[in-house]
Amino acid sequence: MNVDSPSTERIRSRAVIIGIFLAIIICIATPYNNAFLQGTPLGGGHFPLAPFVILLILTLITGGFRLIFRNRMLLSGKELLTAWILMVLISGIAYTGLVRTFFINLTAPFHFASPENRWEESLWPLLPKLWYPQNMQAIRLLYDGLPGGRQMSWLEVISHIPWSAWSMPLAIWSGFILLCYTLMICIVNLVSRQWLHYERMNLPLLQLPQLLEEALDQRQLTAFFSNRYTLVGILIPVALHLLNGLNFYFPSVPQFPTLILAGPYFSHQGIFSGFTKLKIYIYPAFIGFAFLTSRQISFSFWVFYLLGGLLIGILALLGYTIPDAALGTTFGPTLARPEETQMIGAYIVFFIFIFWLGRQHIIDVIRQAVGLAQDAHPETEWISLRVSFWILVIGFLALVAWCHYFGMPFWVAVIFLMACFLTMIVATRVICQGGVAYFTLTAAPTDGITALLGPRFFSGFSILLAAVIQKVLFLDLRESLMPSLLHARKVTSGLRHQRMIFAGLAVAIVAGVAASFVSMLFLCYKFGIRELNLDWATQTTVGVYQNAQTIIHTHPDSSSWVTIFAVAGAVVMAILVICYHWIYWWPIHPIGYLTAYSSAMRILWFSFFLGWLCNAVCMRYGGTSLFKKLRYFFIGLIIGDFLMGGFWAIVGLWGNSSYLVLPD
Repeated sequence: MNVDSPSTERIRSRAVIIGIFLAIIICIATPYNNAFLQGTPLGGGHFPLAPFVILLILTLITGGFRLIFRNRMLLSGKELLTAWILMVLISGIAYTGLVRTFFINLTAPFHFASPENRWEESLWPLLPKLWYPQNMQAIRLLYDGLPGGRQMSWLEVISHIPWSAWSMPLAIWSGFILLCYTLMICIVNLVSRQWLHYERMNLPLLQLPQLLEEALDQRQLTAFFSNRYTLVGILIPVALHLLNGLNFYFPSVPQFPTLILAGPYFSHQGIFSGFTKLKIYIYPAFIGFAFLTSRQISFSFWVFYLLGGLLIGILALLGYTIPDAALGTTFGPTLARPEETQMIGAYIVFFIFIFWLGRQHIIDVIRQAVGLAQDAHPETEWISLRVSFWILVIGFLALVAWCHYFGMPFWVAVIFLMACFLTMIVATRVICQGGVAYFTLTAAPTDGITALLGPRFFSGFSILLAAVIQKVLFLDLRESLMPSLLHARKVTSGLRHQRMIFAGLAVAIVAGVAASFVSMLFLCYKFGIRELNLDWATQTTVGVYQNAQTIIHTHPDSSSWVTIFAVAGAVVMAILVICYHWIYWWPIHPIGYLTAYSSAMRILWFSFFLGWLCNAVCMRYGGTSLFKKLRYFFIGLIIGDFLMGGFWAIVGLWGNSSYLVLPD
């Protein structure tokens, strides 16, 4: 759509209502499926399972309804996309996006306090009382479950939850969370015109839903699913997961391995010593996403992942065997070696790069905000750029005031929150432009601050406050909200009634947070955290408090190796963005470097390699015409993988365990 043209496509309120209703159902069901049944995550990643399966079913129902009742349509393709993106938007809130660690985060320092760790003496006096439930019995029941809770009905469990202990912490944190989400909406509303229209950023994760709904609107749905490339693509993951799923429940059935341990084939010494833990995962859906991604980007992902492993071997050959202890105390979800702190410098330089690319747009926004210019078509945005700008400024100051009220020094709060949103903006660009449906950070925002300014920057107990805050929203980005907001902005671009869509987004987010809180509390008090699949959440949360305690009481100095690698990462990224921007034939995209040490790429690197290879061969020998035909095969891979994920998730409802189709 031309950015200067007004919106023309109509959307009815029924699409927004259906999307919100189904999104709430997903939020209610997700904790039970993921934590209790241990099934394939319903809302996992940035192309979640449940919303897509529901979209597929609704599309088929709508297509069938049109065939039976000619000239009547329940929902248009755009309306189905709007309902789908509302489901995508808040499905992650119900698990890793928020509640997977939230209640453990608010109870761990009390429940896991012991004479050995001395948290009662060292941490309890530093914790803001309004952040945490003050009822030890309520905390104990959260982990052990209500007496007889398994036999209670839903309403009985909910009525026995000690709401009085949770009312104040939930109110305090809900204000913080919703304020952060408001800022994310404003940021996306402000940058979307630059990214989507001026830079024409490709969004690979949207290609399949958009093609599906275009086929519906053009009455080509039958041709879409009867396409021989699509059918073959669907059949491959269906056969694969049918065989492996049966093997999961009946071990006598043969299976096709989807995980190959390649590490044992490499020596622990020499140039390839960094590949001793190399794994090859086979996920047909992610191969499909990689094929649809720009070749330059998909090439960069797997190349930089392998180069990252190669660097470790090269340093060892040069005599630089850097001990892991040189990393010091960190909070990064996957940060394990000093070499990986390259990402700190790389993230900062890449943020400066995208800021520089959008400098003219930013100037225009500021001019509009202060009344020196007018937006010619404000109806193309969710809310006007001027309003977005001032909500962003006021909201950010409110967040700073929130942190300062609970004990964080003013300028520490400013820099910490800026680091959090800087990280979120860069990660959003990586996820959306790269088509990375499953993404994890390497280093945390606090790691970047301590690497550049030293651990002593966080005076007193402010490191504890920062660690707890970033654990809530800014640490694990596998199901974060902001990338889905950018996808929502693209999906709703060109539609009328932008204010109605914005209101739908706001209602969906508030309802999603509320439903997710209630669903997770119900699950914990019915079964107890001890009985749920929350070991990872518990371990990582306890680690946050342990690391904060270490920094508070030992006052460590920043390692020179961390600084060296952070600077090296900044230099490498600077070279990459300069070459990418000014050398037209440059084959490598900078965002590949940002994922070199991400645990997501440990899972997806081979999928991106296969997707890139197929794309490159297709374009080399068949050109655009072959690509347009062959992409339906890779779309079929995605559809088949997600259909089987949905199938085994339903089967898992009646079993003690569930076969996992997609990564958790």
